[in-house]
Amino acid sequence: MSQTKKEGLGLQNLYIKIIQKLTSIKGTPEAIAKGFATGVAISFTPFVGFHLLLCLFISKITKQNSISGVLGTIAGNPWTFPFIWYLVFHTGIFILGHDAPEQEVDFKLLFKELFHCVINLDFSQFWVDIWPVFYPMLIGCIPLYFMIWQIVYHTIKCVLEKKEYGKEKNKNDNGARL
Repeated sequence: MSQTKKEGLGLQNLYIKIIQKLTSIKGTPEAIAKGFATGVAISFTPFVGFHLLLCLFISKITKQNSISGVLGTIAGNPWTFPFIWYLVFHTGIFILGHDAPEQEVDFKLLFKELFHCVINLDFSQFWVDIWPVFYPMLIGCIPLYFMIWQIVYHTIKCVLEKKEYGKEKNKNDNGARL
């Protein structure tokens, strides 16, 4: 079996496991889908380290399913963050009308310096080193948040409703045979 097929099967298994987890959560398909979409969309913000807290906060104030939201934040992980940060940064650059930087942005160093600033409450280098990259990311995450949220919400809601309909149909079929 080729490597591509193996990776495809791995992603398919991951998708199946996530859907199984989502269907086991108590709540309406709409609330579960909204929570999951919020978790995935939060992963597209530059607030690394605060995704879970932000997701829980937004889920609670908007009455979404917070458990599915936490599950959705898995979309932001070490494999996806470089892609997400690059996309968010360049979207922000485009929206602000700036030229792309000549050098590649070292996001690892950026978030390390940001962590240092926050932990030590030393913001002397924040405006010089961090803000020129963080600000475009902050602007770029806004349209991506809403776009990703809509896509994930509608997809997951549709899948959960089909699963729920299948369960209902099986219950009715089994009851009719007895």
